[in-house]
Amino acid sequence: MSSPSRGVAAVTARRLLARLASAQSSGRLPTVVAGVLRDGEPVWTGSYGGEAVPGHDPYDVQYRIGSITKTMTAVLALQLVRDGRLGLDEPAATWLGDVAYADRTIRSLLAHNSGMRSEPIGSWWERSAGLSWEELADGHDGAGDIFPALQQFHYSNLGFALLGEVLARVHDATWWECVQSRILDPLGMTRTSYLPKGAAAQGQSVHPYAGTLVDEPATDTGAMAPAGQVWATLADLATYNAFLLSGHPDVLPLDDLLAASHPQSGDRDDALGYAHGLGFQLQAGGSGMLVGHTGSMPGFLAGCFVDRTRRTGAVVLTNATTGLVPADLAVGLLDELERSEPTLAEPWRPTTSVPPELEDVLGVWHWGNTPFVFAMRGGRLVAARGDEEKYTFAVVDGRVVGVSGYHAGEELRVVRRSDGSVSHLDVATFVYTRTPYDPDAPIPGGHPA
Repeated sequence: MSSPSRGVAAVTARRLLARLASAQSSGRLPTVVAGVLRDGEPVWTGSYGGEAVPGHDPYDVQYRIGSITKTMTAVLALQLVRDGRLGLDEPAATWLGDVAYADRTIRSLLAHNSGMRSEPIGSWWERSAGLSWEELADGHDGAGDIFPALQQFHYSNLGFALLGEVLARVHDATWWECVQSRILDPLGMTRTSYLPKGAAAQGQSVHPYAGTLVDEPATDTGAMAPAGQVWATLADLATYNAFLLSGHPDVLPLDDLLAASHPQSGDRDDALGYAHGLGFQLQAGGSGMLVGHTGSMPGFLAGCFVDRTRRTGAVVLTNATTGLVPADLAVGLLDELERSEPTLAEPWRPTTSVPPELEDVLGVWHWGNTPFVFAMRGGRLVAARGDEEKYTFAVVDGRVVGVSGYHAGEELRVVRRSDGSVSHLDVATFVYTRTPYDPDAPIPGGHPA
């Protein structure tokens, strides 16, 4: 067992290792490795339990990452959406033709709210030899819908098989060739592969009573691969974690990752603790919401999550079929990091210039009788009520557009009098005036008596 510090205080490293040790001991995990990142850089890595590959660097041993693979499939889809080659709301049938479930949209497949069945018909795909796309498609007739489309979240591994085939046909290449050339190569993830390559952990389950280990098979899942095939090391998964945190110019920019992190589907039984974006799990925790994915395959469990507000991330890999909830350990590690070494606030810096579109907007404005202070912060216009920031605006192509809050996406119009002075602000019928209920402004519903 080992725990190199790599950027945290010794006491923090000890507390993080204690979290990992508790998970390994209570979960009866043969081996487990984990790491936390800050600002895209690993600051702590730890391993506990036995050695997956004796004498080999535990952070360079491959583990199966299971459904974290789905986020790679999602990134490929989002690249095509960005490039205008794929529409989120077009049906998969555009590329797959008349096959079962191809009437589902790309968005619903990514968000797991298509209502379709969770697993393919036949032998449990995760522990069986994979089928070709043709064999998989021929085995389904479209029957077995679980819920009406778009009603709620219902996880579907089969849906990601459809997505993978769509991506392959758009690119005229295999799904894995796309992952390799469009994600792994640009990010420099040289120890991530389709099948185990080099030093790799043996997937195992634990006998419930004897405590002995049982080897699990390392399958090629064929057409189901886009749902959970990939193998990676902790070091490579940390690189991927950094990409999810900040984006990458040669893979996908942060703005597209942020858009994919809006909740698309959920289940009332999860309350507000969990939702799903466009291929990403959205987990309550940290500063409010963690983004990433867990993974499980026979013999393996994994987790990869980022907290973009705190600029931190966590990765977890173990070669056990059960015994660990990867999201819980990731949340726990990030909580421990924040408790021991709190995130530093972004430094305040003076405004160097005010966009001309905002020069007449700064200061106090009233929505009816309620005052708001409009001020520049970090190059954007922030409207605050008391000490609470309510809305944020930015100048986009000469227009003042809402970035966050109720007015997100709406245009803020500066309405001027005939002499050029500002009369009022109008945001989607919300009128803001310099004085409460300015008698010279068009107050919706008229002025109070």
